[in-house]
Amino acid sequence: MKQNVSDFLVSRLSEWGVKRIFGLPGDGINGIMGAMGRAQDKPEFIQVRHEEMAAFMACAHAKFTGEVGICLATSGPGAIHLLNGLYDAKLDHQPVVAIVGQQQRTALGGSYQQEVDLVSLFKDVAHEYVHIVTTPAQMRHVLDQAIRIARAERTVCCVIIPNDLQDMEFENPPHEHGTVHSGAGYSAPRVVPQPEDLQRAADVLNAGSKVAILVGAGALDATDEVIQVAELLGAGIAKALLGKAAVPDNLPYVTGAIGQLGTKPSYEMMMGCDTLLMIGSSFPYSEFLPEEGQARGVQIDVTGRMMSIRYPMEVNLVGDSAETLKLLIPLLTRKEDREWRKRLERSIAEWWQTVEARALEPADPINPQRVFLELSRRLPDNCILCGDSGSSTYWYARDVRLRRGMMASLSGGLATMGSGVPYAIAAKFAHPDRVVVAMVGDGAMQMNGLNELITIGKYWRRWSDPRLIILVLNNRDLNLVTWEQRATEGDPKFDEAQNLPDFPYADYAKLIGLHGIRVDRPDDLAAAWDFAFIADRPVVLEACTDPNVPPLPPHITLEQARAYASAIMRGDSNSAEIIRATVKQLFA
Repeated sequence: MKQNVSDFLVSRLSEWGVKRIFGLPGDGINGIMGAMGRAQDKPEFIQVRHEEMAAFMACAHAKFTGEVGICLATSGPGAIHLLNGLYDAKLDHQPVVAIVGQQQRTALGGSYQQEVDLVSLFKDVAHEYVHIVTTPAQMRHVLDQAIRIARAERTVCCVIIPNDLQDMEFENPPHEHGTVHSGAGYSAPRVVPQPEDLQRAADVLNAGSKVAILVGAGALDATDEVIQVAELLGAGIAKALLGKAAVPDNLPYVTGAIGQLGTKPSYEMMMGCDTLLMIGSSFPYSEFLPEEGQARGVQIDVTGRMMSIRYPMEVNLVGDSAETLKLLIPLLTRKEDREWRKRLERSIAEWWQTVEARALEPADPINPQRVFLELSRRLPDNCILCGDSGSSTYWYARDVRLRRGMMASLSGGLATMGSGVPYAIAAKFAHPDRVVVAMVGDGAMQMNGLNELITIGKYWRRWSDPRLIILVLNNRDLNLVTWEQRATEGDPKFDEAQNLPDFPYADYAKLIGLHGIRVDRPDDLAAAWDFAFIADRPVVLEACTDPNVPPLPPHITLEQARAYASAIMRGDSNSAEIIRATVKQLFA
């Protein structure tokens, strides 16, 4: 049966196992949308409010399923809108394919309306593969290459299809010189290091007496193996933000997050270790890793390009984390001296007491840490958590304790605002039977989260379990940047730039048919969370929090203290409040 290029595209995506496409229609992709409408066996189309959200959702789909994420946008402005979400996928090494329209071929080069040089536009974000389809016979191998390269290289690829070509009759390439004949399908290889390198790594780890382990997103599927290695070596485990779900927080030797938003035990472990084992992480902040020369290092990563770039490693093992650790474990010797482990466990136990004490300190009106403490206590099994970028990320990293079976992610490498709500939507489509919680600030919510509540309102009845909770910290401040201005620049808060307009987030949710809860008293938080977790539809939980509670780093440097004092002395508009809040937190 004859089919046009768009019909073939839709059927080929199904052949590749694509389950859904996130996008927004436009006249640059009318042919593709028509094919989506008439196809019988086709991916589900999810309509977003803005193409950036489609790219975020494609990235989140890849993170929460391991599958390739697909986003679809029209030519010109639609294609441009994808970029931020695509960079999120690129920097977090997620397989995403962007399919975008283009003006018809006869108009290209003529300064036509919405004509943009899309190959140049996407050349950086989709540097591994970006191509424009110019003939029907080219459609098959361009799409196949894009999906295969995205999966094999864990990166972003882009396929550009002019709108006139979309309606042309599809044809397979003829069997002649100058044609390409591709097939669908990809199976990931088993990547493991050489035996001699494994033995070298084991020798380094066996020789150490104070072993620290740092895990990232590359260790998410190696939970059992990481735990077994930590038990053998008497090591503690710190977690980069994207690796928060790699090991559960209820293990007594898990120090938690690392970095500026990390924990004191993670900092102390890195400053005191003599051996560092880094697994599937590209954590970039060297000041929170051992000083060069302090520790011997072993790194495991599936790609060689990330080796020894964060710390000069003695042994670099290129391989899948789980498979590599399985081969390494028989070569490790159990450490009988557990004093290092015991010291770490004492520090961790004291830290969790500090976290709770800080969260219970009064604030005006609500301490944001209290919001996350009450959330952490109520997380259901197998839930999925989606963070954003802002001061909410600090409290998520420190106060939320994940258990085995839970999933969690956010924008890591790009650290962009506005990813939390679209991530949560993608998570619900990927796992409609699981509870999903997004944790965002009011800045991110005003940026794009409010619009995507409309998407939630459109689709939530499709999910077998309708529970999706959007936590909004309403502090009327672009809070993380405010604190960065104080602690790194020594500048007082710039009110004109930092103050946000108030907005009735919970009432807005009710307006569009969702549940909305506004909490401005700490004693009401528990009941609000309890209601949200049993609700019959998605809930926006608006917590009115105090912007003056400081996101304290695990170790305050002299430079930070000087900058903070400078901001106070130069007339910060909230000087008295932040002094009081800081004193409470330091002595909690």
